[in-house]
Amino acid sequence: MAHSPHSPHLHRPTRRSLLLAGAAVPAAALLTGCGDDGGGEGKGDGTLHMGIAVANISLNFAAEMVSGAKSAAAHAGGVDFKAVGPPNTDGPAEAQLFQNLTTTAKDGVVLENLDPPIFVRPAAQAIERGVPVVALDTAPLDGSKVTFYVGNDNYDMGATLAEEALKRLPADPAGTVVVGVPNPGTPVLDSRAEGIRETFAAKAPGIKVLGPFQTYSDPAQNYGAWLAQVHANPGALAFLGVGDADSYNLGRIKTKEKGAYLVAGADVDVKTLEYVKSGANFCTVDPEHFLKGYIATAVLIDTVRKGGELPDGWFRMPGLVVDSSNVDEIIARQKSGEAAYRWYKPQIDDLLAHRDAHMRPLKDER
Repeated sequence: MAHSPHSPHLHRPTRRSLLLAGAAVPAAALLTGCGDDGGGEGKGDGTLHMGIAVANISLNFAAEMVSGAKSAAAHAGGVDFKAVGPPNTDGPAEAQLFQNLTTTAKDGVVLENLDPPIFVRPAAQAIERGVPVVALDTAPLDGSKVTFYVGNDNYDMGATLAEEALKRLPADPAGTVVVGVPNPGTPVLDSRAEGIRETFAAKAPGIKVLGPFQTYSDPAQNYGAWLAQVHANPGALAFLGVGDADSYNLGRIKTKEKGAYLVAGADVDVKTLEYVKSGANFCTVDPEHFLKGYIATAVLIDTVRKGGELPDGWFRMPGLVVDSSNVDEIIARQKSGEAAYRWYKPQIDDLLAHRDAHMRPLKDER
């Protein structure tokens, strides 16, 4: 059993659902190579050469995807798997790393990025050379020749964050909510912000949404951007971010300044989970990046080994609300890649066994 692909919103955590989801690991533990653990064919004939490219290999969201991808490769066996990505969010630098990777990982590459336009040509060129490419977390653009995408319903994630805020505000609230986006123009992040804005407009018309303002992905820049917004809007009801650094920096600011406003964001960096546990952040929405990385890589390996074609469409992935009711279990999930895999395994098995039930037309992704 997995999260329903037909549910309009992220599932509320229950003891049962907790046993069927989740995982991440500290970034420092994820950046090693992946050989043939798990009973593979060895480094001789039959070894697949594959890899993953991510937008920022030092941030938690990418580290989780790398961990999930490497876990899938290790469990498949017989896969020489490499991970590449710049230390800071830098689209052109990642594009070069991706191009280099496709010359050695000739059996397939999983591509996550935050700047889709600059990957159209490199992805198309790789596919023309016969290198299968799976889009992860950010949908491919027309012209890239990438037809298979594994990612969340990000509009829904934003809507869920707004709904969780409304549960903690008075009935018929009136005031302002400030929204921040680390990288404006990144479709997945913009979709989350749109979900926040439209949900407040529909369910709490007394709330005026300010932004989204650029908050930057660099943690230090992000902190400064949010501090400026908090000081500029001292009477705001809530400050909501849609990225990784947003979550823990908002928690840090609220704790330091003893703010009465609500704060929350996305992802499950260890610092974010500490702020959820302390009550500074009322929740975080977890895109379950480990799970996405695992599924994308597992489908790629299985397809290549069977000599088939990658699926055509959007593999819609679930997400999880993390709050005081389940944060301890999520903290335990984050301790190691193995803990992550054990926690996700029932869900992994179900998703891979029922792929068609989770597929949507690529044009419907949001």
